[in-house]
Amino acid sequence: MPKNKQILEGSRAISQVIRNINPAVVSAYPITPQTHIVEDLARLKAAGQTDFAYVRAESEFAAASIVLGASASGVRVYSATSSQGLLLMAEVLFNIAGMRLPVVMTCANRSVSAPINIWNDHQDVMAVRDAGWLQLFAENHQEAVNQHILAYKLAEKLQLPVMVNVDGFILTHSYEAVEIPSPTLIKKYLPDYQPLPGTFLDPQNPVTLGAFFTPSHYFEVRQALHEDLKNSLETIKKDYKLFQKIFKLSANRTTVIKGQRQIDNGLIEYSGPKNPQTIIVALGSVVGTIKETLKNEPKVGVLKIKVFRPFPGTEIKKYLERAANIAVVEKALSLGQAGPLYTEIAAQLPGGRNNLRNYIVGLGGRDVTVKIIKQIIKDTRHKNNSLKFMGKI
Repeated sequence: MPKNKQILEGSRAISQVIRNINPAVVSAYPITPQTHIVEDLARLKAAGQTDFAYVRAESEFAAASIVLGASASGVRVYSATSSQGLLLMAEVLFNIAGMRLPVVMTCANRSVSAPINIWNDHQDVMAVRDAGWLQLFAENHQEAVNQHILAYKLAEKLQLPVMVNVDGFILTHSYEAVEIPSPTLIKKYLPDYQPLPGTFLDPQNPVTLGAFFTPSHYFEVRQALHEDLKNSLETIKKDYKLFQKIFKLSANRTTVIKGQRQIDNGLIEYSGPKNPQTIIVALGSVVGTIKETLKNEPKVGVLKIKVFRPFPGTEIKKYLERAANIAVVEKALSLGQAGPLYTEIAAQLPGGRNNLRNYIVGLGGRDVTVKIIKQIIKDTRHKNNSLKFMGKI
């Protein structure tokens, strides 16, 4: 293993990179499986290894409000949460986006109640997908580290909040080899935050944030937020390319299927043959299991969605048009409809020209195995219902 790599728990890898990014204010409320991240940040603060202000909060709603206020004062901030904690933050999340504050937050993805369950799926983040945040998804520890650095770059350039999603327990509590870029190297890519005048509260330059807007003005503000989110796709690609140039590390690489091509532009990553018979679309850590399965499936590729909001529909469509069969595999369900990712994909493929199927897996932490992925690949070759629940006991 290279000397500059360490074996770290995913939560500790995240806390280490946040320390090196050096926000001014950190506030969070502990909730499983996010707790190890903020515990480690509190420990670093107590040991005098960082100088950020660590503000304890009585709830996730309070923690989100604290980083909102700190960001509004013009400093770099950080928070983390999960599941019910994210839902408790929902009101504040909409305010953060609407006020155009560059808050960065980690969501350790976990199922939502009821019934109570502490294991991983993506129902929490999908419940707030329309809050106005950029949403990134990590496959593994290294990608989680990389995406937090990228998140601050994007947030501060675009004046938009960014949420980095890491699968609870699967990534937060497991150990992998990971490289944590030094503060010096990070600063080459991410300079100290210098907010523009008029974007933060300053007695010398008074502004109003989060004002009361009548119908005469509210419409245009929300439209502008939507358009800025959509337009950020090109910025994400550009800044990801710069990231790859500066961080000339194994940090830039994710798992590659031997003998297959890989294309990664920061929005999506495709691994597989040039002309696949089947493409599996997924996000998060399940992509690692899919890649392991595809080592013995030379006609099948995997399209990993790295950015879910804004949705990179045009980029995705380019790859899906090549395949006869498309399987959208996801750990979330829009109750009464279908999987949220499937719904987005279907909107990019009008007319039903492709054999598009939706497979719901892993709800409440149910294992997603190589056997299940093989069953999905086989199932896509037959005409069947568009929605299936896979992996039931």
